Amino acid sequence: MAVEHDDEAPAQVSPSAWVAKQAELYESSGGTKGTTQLGVPCLLLDYVGRRSGALRRTVLMYGRDGDDYLIVGSNGGSDSHPLWYLNLLANPSVDLRVGPERFPAVAETLSAEEKERVWPHLVEVFPRYAQYRSGTDRDIPVVRLRRTAPAAG
Repeated sequence: MAVEHDDEAPAQVSPSAWVAKQAELYESSGGTKGTTQLGVPCLLLDYVGRRSGALRRTVLMYGRDGDDYLIVGSNGGSDSHPLWYLNLLANPSVDLRVGPERFPAVAETLSAEEKERVWPHLVEVFPRYAQYRSGTDRDIPVVRLRRTAPAAG
């Protein structure tokens, strides 16, 4: 795995029951089941907890921008950022499972200009993003996940 963490324990899955169930189905099927939510494509994001150093896993909807994956820190329109986003700010090295493929990637929050360029595509993928954005004063971040070369060895 490209993600560096304190031990080799399995990833801790989100405490949200539906996320945990979908993540387990996605992973146990080798990426052939659980790959959509509400008709939207999903990926598994493995990342390191900024305080615990533990490997964590969540399921997120995604859009595309060329070869890159785009995820939205909407947190269901909440006034606070999702915890996974705060963790990516602290350590942008992640591992993704997109369907049957697993690979390392790096996370980068898009600039305001880049976000405005891709936002219409993301709203097309999941129309509720527009409602979430209009319902909070928080700047909802969009994160680019760019594939990186696997670590040697």
